[in-house]
Amino acid sequence: MNVLLIVIDTLRADHLGCYGYSRDTSPHIDALASGGVAFDWAIAPAIPTHPSFVTMNTGQYPITHGVVAHGGERAIPRTSPWLPSLLQKNGYTTCAIDNLGEWRFGFSQGYEFYVDPTRRRALSINCDNRAINERAIPWLKQHGTERFFMMVHYWDPHTPYLPPRAYRNLFYKGDPCDPGNHSLDGLMEHPLGRMWKETWFNKLGGNITDAAYLEALYDSEIRFCDDGIGKLLKTVEALKGAEDTLVILTSDHGELLFRHKVFFDHHGLYDGTLHVPLIMRHSGFAPKRVPHLVAHVDLAPTILELCGVAVPDGMEGSSLAPMLRDADAPPIRDCVVSQECTWQMKWSLRTHTHKFILAREEDFYHTPSRELYNLDADPCELRNIADDDPDTARAMESKLESWIAAKMAKNGLAQDPLVSHGITLGKAWKDEKNR
Repeated sequence: MNVLLIVIDTLRADHLGCYGYSRDTSPHIDALASGGVAFDWAIAPAIPTHPSFVTMNTGQYPITHGVVAHGGERAIPRTSPWLPSLLQKNGYTTCAIDNLGEWRFGFSQGYEFYVDPTRRRALSINCDNRAINERAIPWLKQHGTERFFMMVHYWDPHTPYLPPRAYRNLFYKGDPCDPGNHSLDGLMEHPLGRMWKETWFNKLGGNITDAAYLEALYDSEIRFCDDGIGKLLKTVEALKGAEDTLVILTSDHGELLFRHKVFFDHHGLYDGTLHVPLIMRHSGFAPKRVPHLVAHVDLAPTILELCGVAVPDGMEGSSLAPMLRDADAPPIRDCVVSQECTWQMKWSLRTHTHKFILAREEDFYHTPSRELYNLDADPCELRNIADDDPDTARAMESKLESWIAAKMAKNGLAQDPLVSHGITLGKAWKDEKNR
């Protein structure tokens, strides 16, 4: 079996048509989902990019692999299993089209071919899909007859949202600079607010006041990326081994846009950040929807099992292969634990019906240290009911703390790794503001 893993940075699930979105942002991804297995509730156990990618590749939670923050202090431990290395050792030709390899953590290990398009010319953080496809498509045509594992990392939906001009007005009509619109009030209190105004907003041509305009640009970036993915998938479908190629599409995390005072960034353990798409297509799996909770830690064990490679004991996730093969396969968990330690220092416990968020340190939004949301009644997580439903809050807090304590004991940790590491970007911003 060949494997093509497509990771779209900063893509929240609920902005795709196949996850119920009303705008036509994702026709090619929707077609992939309709012909494959779509997981309704895939959750990121770690945000943002660095800890999330390490979790996907090791099948371990950050409390185990130790990379708890973006740009943090720890590199990937040599003791952690690493998906590309395991596949390479078992005869796979491995390739990544990605630009994380220079970021100190060792993301390029295990790849025979590690192609960074940013080495050819300077590109912004949201290196657009055309530059990615210029390298991915020729590689597939040249190596598609080999048994391959290929990871393609697209960045288009990441801030700043600056899609090509042909895409910019797809989803917005109105005046983005209307002085009577106050939906961006509070932006300057955000750590990135001044930078966005002085750089990104200037490129858009004015004093932007309408948050809905920026959300529409985010959707336009998704549509632009979707068109690039369509070209990549067309290349895969033309390969001789297309029928035995597993295509996986997911994201490292979502984006909060302008909710919860988090303006166009991906921190805060709300579903806008944690709920990611997960779609898998192979000719041997009947199309279906899977309603169970799954997580990034499950990706590596799943890929290894499907490729006939032994899953190391050190991986903490569970293979999703039974769910791919059997529509009646039972769930593998009743909750997902997630963490962040970049802008904020928080843990969360998510079930199908509730989310509990626990802060280890006060954040610069001054949000409560304990948050509880009823996801059935309040899917946007706008009403904190920790005080209204203390029994549920206490029970979920106890379960979360027990999970953390058990992992700490297993890994020989004397202190919560978030506390011992400390927040990175959030601390730098606070220090600068207090000068």
